[in-house]
Order: sequence, then structure tokens, then C-alpha cells
Amino acid sequence: LEVVKLLSEVIKDMAEGEIQQGLSRFDTTTTIEGYLAKTYNKTASLMANSAKAAGCLSGVSDQVADNLYHYGRNLGLAFQIVDDILDFTASTDVLGKPAGSDLVSGNLTAPVLFALEEKPYLEVLIEREFAQPEDKEQALALVRDSKGIKRSREMAAKYAKAAVKNISVLKPSESKQALIDLSDYVLSRLY
Repeated sequence: LEVVKLLSEVIKDMAEGEIQQGLSRFDTTTTIEGYLAKTYNKTASLMANSAKAAGCLSGVSDQVADNLYHYGRNLGLAFQIVDDILDFTASTDVLGKPAGSDLVSGNLTAPVLFALEEKPYLEVLIEREFAQPEDKEQALALVRDSKGIKRSREMAAKYAKAAVKNISVLKPSESKQALIDLSDYVLSRLY
């Protein structure tokens, strides 16, 4: 029953995340905190509650189950931040979609939010929803020329490191090492 409740929470969070994303399209007043809340709902809730569910099914203590939840939460946030970085740094072939497609659709991710702090003209491009033919390329260049990607990498690394710290309560095992390796893999997608 506990696992059913956890997975029901995931469904609720995902729906809420989609609504949050839809309501905040092209909203240049979006904060990093708002972005992280939406990212939790759309991505990290699944990982957090799935990790906790695995713990519940394994009969771990409540404290360990909570640590697994936080491992999944932090891993999920790191994963999505990396994914958002790749939207600016990876090729269309790797992404399976055009670079910057999140930005063009109005989804303001960490690299964009950080770039907005340095590049005020980016706000103009976003608020007019890339109406001019050169707007998309200008916006991509502004994000790439800012510290937005670097700061996002640092934030992703912080969450990946926190995820590993969350499972320090687990005794050494192949399973624990696999969880650590997964955290390393999330960051390795950047390179």
C-alpha cells in the first residue's frame, strides 16, 4: 500500500509539473527556485519516490527509506539539469531534437535563468517569443556566451554529490556502488 501511495504521488507531481511548465512559458520572472520545483515535479519525484518504494519493498528502516528518497530526488534534479544543459551543448543528432528547442517553446531552464542575470537582451527575445527570424540564434548565442551553462553544471554536480551523500547510510555493496556509479554517469553525460 505504501508503494501505491508513493507512485500515486508521482502521478500527481507529474501533472502538477506539466501545469507549472505550461503556466510559466516565456515568463522571464521565473526563479531558480520555481524551476527546481517544476523540475522536481516533472522528473525528480519519479526517481525519489521510486527509490523510496524500492526501500519499502526491501524492508529498510524509515530513516533509510527517507535517505533513498533524497538520493532519488537529488539524482533526478541533477539528471534534469544536465538534460537542460545538453539542450544548448549537444548536437541535434544526440538530442533527437533541435538545439534550444526547450527555450524556443518557452521552457526557461537553469542555463537560461542564469544567463538572464547577465544578458538583459535575452529577456527581450524571450518576451517577444522569438518572433524575429534571428531571435532563436541570438538567444542561443547569449546563453552560450554567459556563465549560465557553467553555473548549471556546478548546480548539477552539487545535486549529484548530495545524492551520493544521501546513501552513505547504506553498507558497502554492489548495489550501493551501482547507485554511486549512476550518480557519476548522470554528470558524465556532459562530457
